[in-house]
Amino acid sequence: EISACLVGSEMCIRDRSQPHAPQILPSQEGDEMTLTANWSYPTAIKFGAGRIAELPAACAQAGIKRPLLVTDKGLAGLPVTAGALDILEAAGLGRAMFSEVDPNPNEINLAAGVAAYQAGGHDGVIAFGGGSGLDLGKCVAFMAGQTRPVWDFEDVGDWWTRADADAIAPIIAVPTTAGTGSEVGRASVITNSVTHAKKIIFHPKFLPTVVICDPELTVGMPKFITAGTGLDAFAHCVEAFSSPHYHPMSQGIALEGMRLVIDYLPRAYADGTDIEARAQMMSAAAMGATAFQKGLGAIHAMSHPIGAHFNTHHGTTNAVCMPAVLDLNADVIRDRIDRAAGYLGITGGYDGFRAFVQDFNDSLGIPRSLRDLGVTEAAIPDLVRDALTDPSCGGNPVTLTEANLTALFKAAL
Repeated sequence: EISACLVGSEMCIRDRSQPHAPQILPSQEGDEMTLTANWSYPTAIKFGAGRIAELPAACAQAGIKRPLLVTDKGLAGLPVTAGALDILEAAGLGRAMFSEVDPNPNEINLAAGVAAYQAGGHDGVIAFGGGSGLDLGKCVAFMAGQTRPVWDFEDVGDWWTRADADAIAPIIAVPTTAGTGSEVGRASVITNSVTHAKKIIFHPKFLPTVVICDPELTVGMPKFITAGTGLDAFAHCVEAFSSPHYHPMSQGIALEGMRLVIDYLPRAYADGTDIEARAQMMSAAAMGATAFQKGLGAIHAMSHPIGAHFNTHHGTTNAVCMPAVLDLNADVIRDRIDRAAGYLGITGGYDGFRAFVQDFNDSLGIPRSLRDLGVTEAAIPDLVRDALTDPSCGGNPVTLTEANLTALFKAAL
């Protein structure tokens, strides 16, 4: 069923049992590569400029006839969203939308989304937008058929087995940013509005049936969102690469994901209409989320509670925390970063990489401190408490404790 073929200088594996075998388009050295492909890892991904037009076909592939498009408040009135709804309506799929989604979505948003889904008699969700819209949309599809509260499905042990898997609606994911990678993830991050704790809700069927990655949808992102989401992808790759867990495939994906961000984020930041840069950043975002199956670490353990308590932008918070976390992990990750730095075009091994990260942040307008994001020193004990219970802790190369996390928050402050 599986055979290998050489296309130009590229090698690809074709699974002939799949209706849409992976395609690699050849390119000669010096020629421009065609950034269009069909991938099936980790799920079916329709990648390329203009492919939002294939949304009706994606619905048919997923078996959805009455979709609910879930997006965030900021995107709801923008032309990019209206265009997607127009495509659905023209195909006889309606134009139903739910957009009461906060930047850090919570269980209140979720309950309203489930109510809209059930009231409309929908049979699937199109999760549309950045991390908030994607996460909330996936969770609406998950929770619409469940009878237990969402917190019963937190990513703890085998809690995911509590769910009625047959009641989970199909999901199509359409990212409009390039950072979170939620379009290829098996979880959603939902904030508890009472405790201000971010919880990771997990189930294997959170993974969308079909993903449409159309870089044209990201052209309108403002610079600060381009930078913040791009550095979110970078943080995913850096932490996955640094994680002590064994997952060689993720290790390789993380390394190449870092390279794409380093090469193409400055271009996307400088010129939002640079489609090649936007496309490569969409790839990096999906790669980061695929790679962090290997684990995340202190960057995310810190940024999750910061976002929950202070409503900060997740990717920007990650970027601010990264230098301090690299310092904490330096002795453990130095050798592997030494090896990676040369591939990334960075001189000086680990020390060169550490200096590059701060310079990279500065060049993209990222604040130097958490204080600049509104974080207060008085909040540190609560942030440390919540960070210690975050699932990301387990992937940090250095064991996280109350003492070193307190020092980390103070250093980043």
